Amino acid sequence: MNQKINIGILFGGKSAEHEVSIQSAKNVYDAINKNLYNVTTIGISKKGEWLLDESFAKGIIPAQVESPDNPEDCLALVPGGGEKLFVSVNGAKSVEKLDVIFPVLHGTFGEDGTVQGLLKLAGIPFVGAGVLGSAVGMDKDIMKRLLRDAQLPSARYFLLFKYPGNDENPSFKEISRELGLPLFVKPANMGSSVGISMAHNEDEFNRAISEAFKYDHKLIVEETIVGREIECSVLGNDDAKASLPGEVINLKGFYSYDAKYIDENASLLEIPAKLTPEEIAKIQQTAVKAFKTLCCEGFARVDVFLTDDGEVIVNEINTIPGFTKISMYPKMWEASGIPYQELIDRLIQLALEKFRRDQELKTSR
Repeated sequence: MNQKINIGILFGGKSAEHEVSIQSAKNVYDAINKNLYNVTTIGISKKGEWLLDESFAKGIIPAQVESPDNPEDCLALVPGGGEKLFVSVNGAKSVEKLDVIFPVLHGTFGEDGTVQGLLKLAGIPFVGAGVLGSAVGMDKDIMKRLLRDAQLPSARYFLLFKYPGNDENPSFKEISRELGLPLFVKPANMGSSVGISMAHNEDEFNRAISEAFKYDHKLIVEETIVGREIECSVLGNDDAKASLPGEVINLKGFYSYDAKYIDENASLLEIPAKLTPEEIAKIQQTAVKAFKTLCCEGFARVDVFLTDDGEVIVNEINTIPGFTKISMYPKMWEASGIPYQELIDRLIQLALEKFRRDQELKTSR
């Protein structure tokens, strides 16, 4: 009989997407095959404290990961710690060595390469993209530059920066003259549509800038692309494959945070999308090319626009896509023949495969 794999699920985090992460992690915890995996859940508070959190095992979905009453209960990662991967400051709590970690973290300090770097230093396999793929996938500006070099079209944009004494940001007049109206204002490093606004005039633009700068020091201001909003799930390492695409049909403006996670009447999700075989093939090819261009591994969701003249324009990539009950990533794979539980198994195996491959590399002469 094969021994169970010890897996750790990381969730919460310091990001503005903390609550979304909890919902995603609860779904992963519920779906994972407990006959194959011993599951340890580790929550990260909004202050960045790591601790054992057994809420899911008790059937609880916490509003957020709470800071411990006793700071010495916080866990610290111990690279090379033998059979103890995490230990508390006071030594009273510890986590046995884990075979693989599934970081179900969204946004900054979770999806941007920071946690991935920590886990890589600790020498533990983890699900999803590595440091580089995570970092470039999170930064919309860098992502667009790489897509451009790979000749993958994306929306035109301007960059705005916030730092003391900066008076070089382009004006609303300059941007709107070049890109037209309405405009989309986005934090460069954020996901789940947090901090994103649509601006139809200068007043809305100024409010959008103020809101977006709450989440990042760098913003992108994009032109509006008129087209169908199509999403496509990608799975794999070097041999990545794309799922059947799905479509987001917005009923109340754009696909905002509320539309994704709160207001079920704000949008319709059509999975699979009503597309011709030629359109499906083109979207899948674009999704896989974007995945490889941005150095992704494991999984990602690629969001594109399909224009009336058949052009596929890449909007963004999510290297840790949502796993809530209404999230597109698992639903598109389910429509493609891979049910939720099997999808989790495949992600874990891909993480182990990537780790074994990396272990074959020499680190000294």
